[in-house]
Amino acid sequence: MNTTPTYTSLRPLLWLVSLAIFMQMLDSTIVNTALPAMARSLHESPLQMPSVVFSYALAVAMFIPASGWIADRYGTRRTFLFAIIVFTLGSLLCAAALHLSQLVAARVVQGIGGAMLLPIGRLAVLRSVPRSEFLRAMSFIAIPALIGPLIGPTLGGWLVEIASWHWVFLINLPIGVIGFIAALKVMPDHYGEQRQRFDLSGYAMLASGMVALSLALDGISELGLRSVFVMLLAIAGLAALIGYWLHAANAKAPLFPLALFKIGSYRIGILGNLFARIGSGSMPFLIPLLLQVGLGMSPMNAGLMMVPVALAGMASKRAAVRLVTRLGYRRVLMVNTVLVGAMMASFVLVQPGQHLAWRLLQLAVFGAVNSLQFTVMNTVTLRDLDRSLASPGNALLSMVMMLATGFGAAAAGSLLAAFSEHLDAASHGDATAALHATFVCVGAITLTSTLIFWQLADTRPEPKQVEEVAE
Repeated sequence: MNTTPTYTSLRPLLWLVSLAIFMQMLDSTIVNTALPAMARSLHESPLQMPSVVFSYALAVAMFIPASGWIADRYGTRRTFLFAIIVFTLGSLLCAAALHLSQLVAARVVQGIGGAMLLPIGRLAVLRSVPRSEFLRAMSFIAIPALIGPLIGPTLGGWLVEIASWHWVFLINLPIGVIGFIAALKVMPDHYGEQRQRFDLSGYAMLASGMVALSLALDGISELGLRSVFVMLLAIAGLAALIGYWLHAANAKAPLFPLALFKIGSYRIGILGNLFARIGSGSMPFLIPLLLQVGLGMSPMNAGLMMVPVALAGMASKRAAVRLVTRLGYRRVLMVNTVLVGAMMASFVLVQPGQHLAWRLLQLAVFGAVNSLQFTVMNTVTLRDLDRSLASPGNALLSMVMMLATGFGAAAAGSLLAAFSEHLDAASHGDATAALHATFVCVGAITLTSTLIFWQLADTRPEPKQVEEVAE
């Protein structure tokens, strides 16, 4: 009797993982349009709210490296249930926050749960679905990752207008309850094939390095740290990361083996992701802020303005295959990185009274080139990994993506604080000038990654290779 699970029999598991991904992706995008309302409620300046985004992204980045080991040790079912509980509890704490510091702490709790939801869900699918059906299954669970950013900003603005910003987080509670009940029934309980000792010392160095560098970047605007302390944090963070590099060279089972960086495409892709995503990570925070604070739009209308970004991004993903096949990775990334940086800087032209069609076109073009950048960068990074390095390579990419998102929010906050003080925007109640200057700077940061992609070999892969990795 054939006991191999089929795609149809595994459909409940795929729906469960899709629900978890949707919950996480919705939370990542729904918050942005609610930030100005949060600032008013908590008696903070809207320009001081990046820590709400930054804290979540940093927590996710910190706990992603541990998620795979925890699942191998305690089982995918138990770990997934724990992740749902922590994420839902964090959402409740966010809604109950009375001060910005409480909200930031609650977002960290959310991030710990979120760090395990997506990797553990994918791991359960990887270990349950037959290899012949894997691409089909991954395509199915990727749909919520596209739908979340599409409806998140608009839903966030709508909830703020009809109720309050607290419902941006409370909406996760019923989703979490449904997900927990479903996980009790359908989540398989997979364990690692062999027990491995967790690289605790390596993890401590890696995590402390990420935290120190993030706090140094964020400290300029959020924490009010003196420049000397910021410099010490930055140096300590770099020292911790270098310490991890030396540790990984000699450890028997490091979190991320240095063999990953012997693969040229992976090395270039991971560094390119880090620098390119700093600019992109700031845009989901900066655009709604420009629309609401700079142009005076309502949260609902600001959320609707983000729909062209998501729709154009979804449409451009299929163009990635044709472009890379015809032009090669190097040319596509070199040209597209310049386009992304230019489109970020183009928001300096946004002024009150402009025609709606121009704004929609600008947002759509930005969404298209930005999504194309993500797809091709990820494909470059993962395309040459063999099976033994696929798991740590994918985990490191996920960590870098979230870390860069946090860096982007922190950098945006620091730039806004610096320009607000320099341009005296805060005292005049007009933050538009500071926002315009910040858009130019994040565009320039993105342009620097062209120096990294320039090192790629000028090759043109087969279309099937691009499709498999891009999915």
